[in-house]
Amino acid sequence: MRKHNPKNERIKRRYFDYLKEARRMDTSSIDMAAAAIASFEHWTKHRDFARFHIEQAKGFKAYLAQAMNEKTGKPLAKATIHSRLMALKAFVFWLAGQPGYKSRISYADADYFNPSANDSRIATARREKKVPTIDQIKLVLSDMPTGSDIEKRDRAIIAFTLLTGARDDAVASLRLKHVNLADRSVFQDGREVRTKNRKTFTSYFFPVGDHVEAIVRDWVQHLAETLMFGPDDPLFPATEVGLTNSGLFGSLGLSRNQWKNAAAIRRIFKSAFAAAGLPYSNPHSFRDTLTALGQQRCKTPEEFKAWSQNLGHEKVMTTFTSYGAVASGRQAEIMGSLNAVDTSKTDDETLNRLANVLMERIRGNS
Repeated sequence: MRKHNPKNERIKRRYFDYLKEARRMDTSSIDMAAAAIASFEHWTKHRDFARFHIEQAKGFKAYLAQAMNEKTGKPLAKATIHSRLMALKAFVFWLAGQPGYKSRISYADADYFNPSANDSRIATARREKKVPTIDQIKLVLSDMPTGSDIEKRDRAIIAFTLLTGARDDAVASLRLKHVNLADRSVFQDGREVRTKNRKTFTSYFFPVGDHVEAIVRDWVQHLAETLMFGPDDPLFPATEVGLTNSGLFGSLGLSRNQWKNAAAIRRIFKSAFAAAGLPYSNPHSFRDTLTALGQQRCKTPEEFKAWSQNLGHEKVMTTFTSYGAVASGRQAEIMGSLNAVDTSKTDDETLNRLANVLMERIRGNS
């Protein structure tokens, strides 16, 4: 069976370059688009993209609806199908404007990759995420060993993520100079730190407890004073691997190199939560934890705006919509308390006060 089509490969390279340079997509997003296109191309037996027909889109949708996940043996999730179809829709829409293709493919042809309205709603529905509490994270930290430099580093990573809300890839790329203990801040410089969309901003330590902050302070001082790390050395250095005394490959301690990605950090989180007897919470979930804390602590729109900026969000609504969902248990408490409110005492003054708060929030988002 044909395994590739040279013409298709050339147009795919152009498309991936378009995604990178024109659409400014990161490598992981481009890889996802490439995987979706490769899956479709394999299904068509590498037929020339210029011979695309809407029946292929219909047939591929039917194929995905019956396809099984190779790892679980279960049908593909609606969200997985939706993301693949949307990637193919975008690709075919782009093809419709390219020389050699636009005479054969119309922009409307791309719409045939749309899943049904019901499947779209299922795929994009928001579901309650399992978010660790501050107390659970502190339990994890208390159970982590600190005998070796690697163990100290691993505990400091989890404490630092809670203290700053930094994303895992940013944490993996921070240098010692980016942390200012005197100001209790972290300068996430997009030129050197792998922040989302390479944003540059300063975040200040969240009020999550003196013990958590002490773990981070002790780690920074350990790096600078004991291990003699300089400002340009990594805040969380990668593990050095080599031949041990037993003649086998293993850990030799800390290197002075940064991690290339956040995979090792996620493994550290997984191991630490398992050791504490808790379900795995990934580093990103700590941002949900901090948002929930902010909803409790912040009493004014200005305070929550500052909290939102501290997470690196330019708009406070990003914090509300992406991280601010109220947990079902808390939702029940709130609705129960509202049921006990005496609505007969609601007067014009109260309504005006609520209206003013709403306007302040709107102005804060503008």
